[in-house]
Amino acid sequence: MGRVSRRARGAGAALLALVLVAGLAACTNDPLAEQYRAGDGKGFIAADGFEVVPIPVEDRTAPVDFEGVLDTGESTTSDDYRGEVLVVNFWYAACAPCRVEAPLLEEVNQEFAADDVAFLGVNLYDGADTAQAFAETHGVDYPSALASVDGSIKLAFAGQTPLNAVPVTLVLDREGRVAARVIGQLTETSILRTLVREALEES
Repeated sequence: MGRVSRRARGAGAALLALVLVAGLAACTNDPLAEQYRAGDGKGFIAADGFEVVPIPVEDRTAPVDFEGVLDTGESTTSDDYRGEVLVVNFWYAACAPCRVEAPLLEEVNQEFAADDVAFLGVNLYDGADTAQAFAETHGVDYPSALASVDGSIKLAFAGQTPLNAVPVTLVLDREGRVAARVIGQLTETSILRTLVREALEES
């Protein structure tokens, strides 16, 4: 099956992308990102429990093979994203931290729209209508696979990260291996941008 195309959810998407790119220059000195970059490469845990775990190439497990049904009704598999860096965010609509971080994820999605980077949500509990309403409300332009329709996608990632502490965000390298885990709510875009760039620069 071919690459799943990104959805255009609103007429202002192009304008939003320009505004976001213009504003990114002001975000390069984020203290949280600086603390992460100053670490020893074994991970970073903030005082509130927010955890970033980069995984060196030599320590990565096998590629994650998954399939699922998107909130658009289309199907997707891990093969759709091979050769790209894939950001996978686990969420559900009633999760308050998920509502807070959704626009931040979309900001990073827009920044890397011209690169070999894709974003995929995995909604753990909701149906298509709820997932799409959430995306419209929070300006999310990428699709979500629905674990309530096909639970196999949840099982595919179960060995990679705990899913009982949503939100969780994974960065997969071009081979489909987990290159980094972000456990907890993103409050800034800088760390995720750094992780995505590092994955892109590996090859």
